[in-house]
Amino acid sequence: MRSLAAIEVDIDRFAPRADARAGARVLLELSEEVLEHWAAARGEAPTSEQKEGFRLLALHRQGARGVPSFNACRETCREIAYHYNLLTTDVDPSAAARTQRMMGMLAKHLLLFVSGKMQVEGLGEFCCASRPLRVE
Repeated sequence: MRSLAAIEVDIDRFAPRADARAGARVLLELSEEVLEHWAAARGEAPTSEQKEGFRLLALHRQGARGVPSFNACRETCREIAYHYNLLTTDVDPSAAARTQRMMGMLAKHLLLFVSGKMQVEGLGEFCCASRPLRVE
């Protein structure tokens, strides 16, 4: 498994693709990798199941089991799935780059939440509760 730092580099370097479907797939896979880290940190094997057609949502469900504060990133995961759907259906070419950039920002948000959660016990009662990381 690649490190979270390596995943972050890939998210930061992501540039919208001319093929919007390919760009959406890359960002979805990066987001799944982030949640795989969370499962591994808890001593679990990341699920290969899907929820509502997305492995990402099944990984989130797995990660939130027994950790209610992890639900703070639930909407981020759902937004990533939403943007994936936008980019893999009849996407307006003039909006594809903007939608890919937004999906990239959501993937980065998920990564920052998970990496912060792994560093500070109890982080995440609210999605923007990363303040303890910035204070230190």
